[in-house]
Amino acid sequence: MEVAAIIPAFNEEKTIGDVICALQESSAVDRIIVVSDGSEDRTVESALDYQDVEVIDLLDNRGKGGAVKAGLDRCESEIVLILDADLIGLSAEHVEALLKPVLEGSTMMAVGIFEKGRMATDIAQKMAPFLSGQRALKRDLLENISDLDLSRFGIEVALHKYVEDNEIEAEVVQLPDLSHVMKEEKLGFWKGVLARGKMYWEILKYVARIDTDPK
Repeated sequence: MEVAAIIPAFNEEKTIGDVICALQESSAVDRIIVVSDGSEDRTVESALDYQDVEVIDLLDNRGKGGAVKAGLDRCESEIVLILDADLIGLSAEHVEALLKPVLEGSTMMAVGIFEKGRMATDIAQKMAPFLSGQRALKRDLLENISDLDLSRFGIEVALHKYVEDNEIEAEVVQLPDLSHVMKEEKLGFWKGVLARGKMYWEILKYVARIDTDPK
């Protein structure tokens, strides 16, 4: 089964290269698709520095759900690996551990949780593991979410709700020594707080919409 890694990225020129390198070191990944989601920095140029990486340059910011949908439309891979573009410490071992349960057929979706990375990010993921951005899953799961492109930061909530509603047991995979750059570190404290607030607001809006959906 072909595996495609889709990396949605918004202004991640500093970290996108490390994520690509880890993916390229893994023999389990067949395609790497970076989706620049309206980036205003050198995310696209940084990704293009690496061979055998497909880069989609979205001119407008569509949110994470829209970026993943753009990557999904580019490939027909049976298994999709979704990773954040700002990961710190990602290795081929992490990639293969996350993919293993799906490749072996024991689950349709594996969710990666930080462990012994940094206290702030470890605690955040333990409090809300269903919001983790690191996932390996069967393509069918993504295709069955009809409004994936509209979910923005609600994509993880949409996936969580879908597997719960359909009694699909997702497998949690611990990813030791892995973390990511926090918004407050990227943007400065106050801009980071505002960006985090916007992210949670988009998640809450999506949750409210799917809760009132008659379907």
